[in-house]
Amino acid sequence: MRATTRRVLCLSGSLRRVSSNTAALEAARRLAAPGLELVGYSGLGVLPLFNPDDDVEPLPAAVLALREAVGRADALLIACPEYAHGVPGAFKNLLDWLVGSLEFPGKPVLLLNSAARGSYHAQEALDEILRTMSAQLLTTHPCKVSLPGAGCTAEQVLASADRCAELRAALDNLADIPPRL
Repeated sequence: MRATTRRVLCLSGSLRRVSSNTAALEAARRLAAPGLELVGYSGLGVLPLFNPDDDVEPLPAAVLALREAVGRADALLIACPEYAHGVPGAFKNLLDWLVGSLEFPGKPVLLLNSAARGSYHAQEALDEILRTMSAQLLTTHPCKVSLPGAGCTAEQVLASADRCAELRAALDNLADIPPRL
């Protein structure tokens, strides 16, 4: 019997060039066990502002690319910062473009919380948004990865045995997701 690879789309809620959330996702990609293919999404900054009037065929190219990437994924892995006790506007915009899509409902989603000081406002808001959008959240709370803060790199994350153990534990939640047909 051939092993099945599960494709996981990694979504960072940060636009920063050097982002701890993006670093956590990149480190997770490098630590992923065989059978898990983690793929990064880099189009957050090019999505147009959501307008329901534009959520019609033909979709803007960046929106179409996002929806196709979500459609090809068996699950989503999200690492999102907290800005002013909320979800960053750019990431909320991404989610708004997925609300009316056929690709998102029922999609398994795993949340990472990479804030060393326990960011929780945005995580609670993100949980509510995703449930409203009919996501299948894989855990009741975001998986904690205690990074040092803004500006760390994937190499710094991977240099810590504790961070690697946290990421591997988080990735274990993706082991049993069903592959897309």
